Amino acid sequence: MRRRLPALAALALLLAGCGIRPTKVPTDFGGAPSRVPCTPSQPGVIGQAARGVPVQVFLLCGSSLVSVDRVVTVPEGTADARRRVIVAQGLLDQMAAPPSAGEKAAGYSTHVPRGLKAAGPRAGDPRDALRLSTAPSALDAYALAQIVCTLSDSAAAEGDGSVVLGGPADPRLRRYECTDALRAHPGTTEPPSTEVTAG
Repeated sequence: MRRRLPALAALALLLAGCGIRPTKVPTDFGGAPSRVPCTPSQPGVIGQAARGVPVQVFLLCGSSLVSVDRVVTVPEGTADARRRVIVAQGLLDQMAAPPSAGEKAAGYSTHVPRGLKAAGPRAGDPRDALRLSTAPSALDAYALAQIVCTLSDSAAAEGDGSVVLGGPADPRLRRYECTDALRAHPGTTEPPSTEVTAG
């Protein structure tokens, strides 16, 4: 029995040495996996498409912008200039509307205020300009990001990934761009913009 004690003690020391030693070096494996899928079911959109033009708008999900399908109604035979304004207004209305129950459950939200209006260019404005009833600079960062990314990739713009926006009173206009950084961090990233001075 006494001969077994040294052997058992040695075995215990050997097994103790197999454990993982604690470390003082901080480790960062990123945040925990998100439980927000950002993929709501939208069974009504396909049926609505027969009564309008299928479009996409950007909503917030988590801390980034995610596109969702919507429908905008445009009367047949509408002239191109008027069509742009109708599409822009329809997109603003869709962004301002509360997300559906499925979208809310998936974590979607919007910052675009209700009642925001779009108008076409005034005298001296570029033909692709849109005037909002609230100046872009007066909108919060999330709302402006939603609007810029939605309008710049729609029939309301020229199709070059940018959109010319202005307010109701300020004669100055700015051309805004939607970038990957803006879509990823709409609350802390300003949309790149340049002043537009000539029509």
